[in-house]
Amino acid sequence: MCVPGEPGVLAVIVASRTGLRSPVWIWGLGVAMNVGDLVRAMEAIAPTSLAAPWDNVGLLVGDEASALTRVLLAIDCSRAVVAEAARERCEAIVSYHPPIFQASKRFAAGSIAYELARAGIAAYSPHTALDAAAGGTNDLLADAVAIVEPAPLRPLEPRENQVKLVTFVPVDHVEAVSRALFAAGAGRIGDYSSCSFRTKGTGTFFGEEGTHPVVGDPGRLEETDEVRLETVVPLGRLDAVVAALRLAHPYEEPAFDLVRLAAVPGGPGYGRVGLVQTAPTRMVIDRAKRALGLAHVLVAGPLEREVYRVAVCAGSGGDLLDDAIASGAQLFLTGELRHHDALRAVAAGLTVVCVLHSASERGVLMALERRLAERLPDASFVRSRADQEPFVFM
Repeated sequence: MCVPGEPGVLAVIVASRTGLRSPVWIWGLGVAMNVGDLVRAMEAIAPTSLAAPWDNVGLLVGDEASALTRVLLAIDCSRAVVAEAARERCEAIVSYHPPIFQASKRFAAGSIAYELARAGIAAYSPHTALDAAAGGTNDLLADAVAIVEPAPLRPLEPRENQVKLVTFVPVDHVEAVSRALFAAGAGRIGDYSSCSFRTKGTGTFFGEEGTHPVVGDPGRLEETDEVRLETVVPLGRLDAVVAALRLAHPYEEPAFDLVRLAAVPGGPGYGRVGLVQTAPTRMVIDRAKRALGLAHVLVAGPLEREVYRVAVCAGSGGDLLDDAIASGAQLFLTGELRHHDALRAVAAGLTVVCVLHSASERGVLMALERRLAERLPDASFVRSRADQEPFVFM
């Protein structure tokens, strides 16, 4: 299978059936796409630092160095989805729900992880990171009921999920070092990449006996022109970025600082809440059904009143029910809710609309396909046909 690289470049991707998963160059400019590119694209869309502490997100099966030309998108990574990925010759699956959730001591034949590894198919899951991220699962659910300027129903607790990396580089090596840091995952701020700040200055050092300085000689105090290079690094990419720094930096002992950063108030979070144009409850429910392509939903609570404030939560909404009640919303749209939680919601005067678990999440796949295609234009993406909601209305 051939994929285009830079102009005038041909990369041959050896078929997975041979067991060789790396790009082979016929002649040499440009870089073939690999699973690591997918990991970095997903990190930009849904940073793993946003995931709930109990969740299992990121690359769960696979090798970042493996070649990538085709990706299957699904809500659940079932055996049928793995088989579909193999038929479609996809090297990776992005499944919203993690195929590996609880800790496991065995991956025997029949387990999803075993089947993925045997087929040479990587698996990546964003799950609650995509729920919390801007433009993710909950924002799309908020769009389904036309919430104006949706805000997180439960903002992320202030926590340190980024560090600032500060290093000092000889002037002639700044570009090479910064490119290595960016390629490893540093320098991402929102939708902007390769972000850094650079300040020229003078570095001093005294090389002890046995050192081999790049500039000057051991045994004497040296001064050299350097650039202070600053950039941000997600905690999940810190090891890779520091390794890239050590590899790309010309100094025997590169100096660098890691400064912990606090989360920005008013940032991402779980669920969404906000105002809608005042309308009868039934009209808001019908609007959600049309947007989600559903013929039926489950409803509990008052129906004959006007609604102007709505809360949403993709998937299981029980954990955010108290937040929805406290927010002053009249309607709570979610995937599913336990019986006694529904009774508690109704007692609090809240109308609950349950659309089934994966139906509340499935709309994100189209948006995710578009956003990945923008970041990885040389890969192709396909939404799974084998991935279906397990429950049906009869």
